[in-house]
Amino acid sequence: MKRVRSTLNAFPLRSIALATCFATASGLAWAQDEDTATEQLLEGIQNGERVEISLPDPEKQLPLEDLRKFTEVFSRIKDAYVEEVSDRKLLESAIKGMLSDLDPHSTYLAPKDYEELEESTSGEFGGLGIEVGMENGFVKVIAPIDDTPAQKAGVQAGDLIIKLDEKPVKGMSLEEAVKLMRGKPGSVLTLTIMREGETGPIEIEVERDIIKVTSVKSRMLENGYGYVRITQFQADTGSQFRDALNGLEDELGRDLDGLIIDLRNNPGGVLQAAVESADALLDEGLIVYTEGRIQSSRLRFSARAGDIMAGTPIVVLINGGSASASEILAGALQDHERAVVMGTQSFGKGSVQTVIPLDETHAIKMTTARYYTPDGRSIQATGIKPDIVVRPAELKELDSKPFFTEADLSGHLEGQNEGQEKDGESEANADSGSLADRDYQLRSALNLLKGIRILNPNKKDKAEGSDQ
Repeated sequence: MKRVRSTLNAFPLRSIALATCFATASGLAWAQDEDTATEQLLEGIQNGERVEISLPDPEKQLPLEDLRKFTEVFSRIKDAYVEEVSDRKLLESAIKGMLSDLDPHSTYLAPKDYEELEESTSGEFGGLGIEVGMENGFVKVIAPIDDTPAQKAGVQAGDLIIKLDEKPVKGMSLEEAVKLMRGKPGSVLTLTIMREGETGPIEIEVERDIIKVTSVKSRMLENGYGYVRITQFQADTGSQFRDALNGLEDELGRDLDGLIIDLRNNPGGVLQAAVESADALLDEGLIVYTEGRIQSSRLRFSARAGDIMAGTPIVVLINGGSASASEILAGALQDHERAVVMGTQSFGKGSVQTVIPLDETHAIKMTTARYYTPDGRSIQATGIKPDIVVRPAELKELDSKPFFTEADLSGHLEGQNEGQEKDGESEANADSGSLADRDYQLRSALNLLKGIRILNPNKKDKAEGSDQ
């Protein structure tokens, strides 16, 4: 008797129907085998030949026992919960729980959530002005957004929110907590927070407002040294970043001697905006790539030719509030040795979320990949480690009596330009403003750029020589 082999295993003919039912119930489509194999199997059965078949691996099937458990729980809630709950509500809650239990960033998007997602990328939304995540059942502040009610009220990166007004956060989903934090502009929300270094909870009152985020701010710190602050990455941040760099050089009238990019407390945002910002400063090479289980989640982004800063020395400032897209920019510039990264270790949010529509009004936001820097480093849970660790500190100038110098000696030989030197120094110090004086990390970055300028003066000298 001829033997026909297929992908099923040693079952009599009457078992085929049962096997088909089992495969259908578990959501598998083993009937989608190649046509030729199916035809051979049917032909063998019709000819009365011995058929060897093998069922799919039971470990890869949906667990029927667990499915029964789910339907049992569903039924018990329907029958015995203190209030009547609709089937739709229960199924929606089951979907939310299934996603939120995967990781802090996967979630179910109802119609209102769609609107909030669009608001966060457009740069205008209502609320407090903080980027948050979940940690041990509490809401953790990843970073307050610049010039928002939360930042002005004193909310800091790393704060754990334990109560919203009188409602404990423990047990809430992130979605529920965010809904409570959003509200009518002008209304006040009391945040009860735990902060490292404090012995007890702190209460902070924050007045809700329409949050309009300017993603890129720039200024000249001192003559020749520019400062660009990116608060978060929105859809048009890449073009704003280029405009800010060009504006600083136009203001100076020549190439900058050094540039500081401040990504501290930048919670991230649109991936493409971070890629465009890195592309503006790189001549070539990989910027970031992603790896996931499905083909569409495996992406690679590379720089196009042209560094608009033409090799100007750069320092990037990061801290524990720098997350996601800001880590991509810092990691790309660090791996290409295009910038010195300074500050403290970043947040470590190195995962990619994809919005997958379910119908016209609902979708799921699900983690589908991980970010990797050009050198293959995963950002997830490790973050970007700075090249130079500089922790925040308060600056205080010590009062001291002026030193006795040659110029104080009676009858000393008069020096060239004597008297003008001090006036020039005071004017330069006044021009630098107070921003770097108040910020120890920023002052450290500025001092590093000055050191690089002293050791490598050729660039500026060549530029001045060509102008002459």
